[in-house]
Amino acid sequence: RAGAAAGCQEALFTLGDKPELRYKQARQELDDMGYASTIDYLAAMCELVRTETGLLPHANPGVMSREELALLRRCCASQGIMLESAAERLCERGGPHFGSPDKHPAARLETLRLAGELAIPFTTGILIGIGETREERVEALQALQVLHRQYGHLQEIIIQNFRAKADTLMAASLEPADDELKWTIAVARIIFGAEMNIQAPPNLTARYADLIAAGINDWGGISPVTPDHVNPEAPWPQIESLRASTAVAGKNLVERMTLYPAYALDPARWLDAAMASAVLAASDASGLARA
Repeated sequence: RAGAAAGCQEALFTLGDKPELRYKQARQELDDMGYASTIDYLAAMCELVRTETGLLPHANPGVMSREELALLRRCCASQGIMLESAAERLCERGGPHFGSPDKHPAARLETLRLAGELAIPFTTGILIGIGETREERVEALQALQVLHRQYGHLQEIIIQNFRAKADTLMAASLEPADDELKWTIAVARIIFGAEMNIQAPPNLTARYADLIAAGINDWGGISPVTPDHVNPEAPWPQIESLRASTAVAGKNLVERMTLYPAYALDPARWLDAAMASAVLAASDASGLARA
């Protein structure tokens, strides 16, 4: 409700993969509330938020089955999962994804493929600076391009730079240089062409103009009421300040919904009937957020 009052468009649900399989407390609380799984609980909360506030839900709960994706399609305007990397070696002992089976590239690519079959507007991207090579970044982007060519459902590619966090195994790891971020954005733009939406989080850099020049056309979600829960140490920029910085780079900052205009303007293909009216109410004639 605070988000709706502040003029937000989207309610982002981002969470770990099926915590009830690992944590007894998560399983017990789901049982107490009467939900078979975290995904079932998530779907109910997405529907509640939409009906109570009018915000459009976007769900990012990790690896999912066809049935789970389909369930969320009925109550979400869009969904997403970060590929992060297609390099299987990062899942080996000593790698950043060791011990996290849901981080395996094959599992994440299968979720992305199923989302394409179900015609779900999907957000994805890669994480740079976790030990991958430039060649492996290209391979990850090409794997995403193959899926997008087949289904057309990848509405956004995020190029996110790794940030070291205290109390984690990678706390002492070096963060990628700005030139690596710009290089990867430029390569993504070359691979996907002019039509793809390419994003870099604005709270993880201070060089806005450089990222625009490298090839991004989107800043992603910026909240006036909540922190970036994934990177809480990095505060969001003030929107008017970001608008001014974007203008200096020769671009206009406009507000969109959680799904991009091309998808909002074709609801018969990309939206469940239950979501189509909510998206229509939130959008203008261009498929952007209604002012």
